Order: sequence, then structure tokens, then C-alpha cells
Amino acid sequence: MDPRVHHLQGEAERVKTSDLTALLGEFYREKAALVSRHIAGAALVSSYEFNNAYQYIINRDETHLDWLRSALADQGVTVPADVAARPTPAGRRGAELEKAVIEDDARLVREFVTTWTPRVAGMSHARHRKMLQIVLGESQEQQRFFDDMLRGRDDVLGRRHANTGTGGGVLGQRWRE
Repeated sequence: MDPRVHHLQGEAERVKTSDLTALLGEFYREKAALVSRHIAGAALVSSYEFNNAYQYIINRDETHLDWLRSALADQGVTVPADVAARPTPAGRRGAELEKAVIEDDARLVREFVTTWTPRVAGMSHARHRKMLQIVLGESQEQQRFFDDMLRGRDDVLGRRHANTGTGGGVLGQRWRE
């Protein structure tokens, strides 16, 4: 093989790897910002059923971040530390604040999916493309959860057995030791 052709193929592969790494890093940053926003939002959502949905969403979000960290490590890249925080709605209280938080989360997830769907579809790396498609699919499910919450559906994650209660709301912090 002509050494010039081999050099050009190697250069093309480095460019593809560089593009893939940049894309994964950008996706990670945006997903991490959503995760931190969901955690902050959960602290403001006191409805027991809605908060349970937030906890489920956060759990899946953290799984997505683990997948992305592994994908970046496979590329020999450290996890981006420059994750921009997304503020929660302010100036409201009680049910009005809860609704504003959920509306904002629905909007942010919708924008994330809309922005990333065509970019992910154009990826040439099949394994990472599939992983990101799964993350986007689960993000669409999160959007449906938020939309259901806004419609007042308290069975987002399923129905509770008859005659069981919630004990009057949720704890003020996510973890207790």
C-alpha cells in the first residue's frame, strides 16, 4: 500500500475519533446538566407520587451518565468537568412552584431530545450511536412523565394498592443516613 494512502487513512480515523470524542463530551455535558437540574427540581416537588417519578428519572439519568463515562473512557478521554448548572424556576411557592419546575423540566428534556436526535442519527460509530439512541428514548419517556404530571396524573409510575397512603409527602432531602 502506498504510504501516503495509509497516512491519509490514519488521519481520517483520528479525525473521526476526535469528532466522536467531542460529540460524546458535549452530550455528556448536556445530560449532566439535565441530571443536576432534575435533582434540584426533585427537591422542590413535594407531591409524593411526582417526587417518586423524579427519583426514578434521576436513577435512570445516573445510569446514562455511567454509560457516557465508560464511552469517554473507551476513547481515552476524561469526563468533562465544565457542566453548566441549569437554574430552577424562582419567585413562586407551593403548587405554583411545583408546576413551574415540572413545566421547565418538560421543556428542557424536549429541547435536549430535539437537538440531539438528528446529531445521533448521523453518527458512524454504531455502538455509541445505539447507546445515545437509548438515552434519547428514555429521555422521551421522561418527557412523557413530566407531561403526565402536568395533567395531574398521579399514577405516572403505576397505581398504588387500594387503601394505602403516602404518609403525608416526601422527605426534605434525597438521602438520609
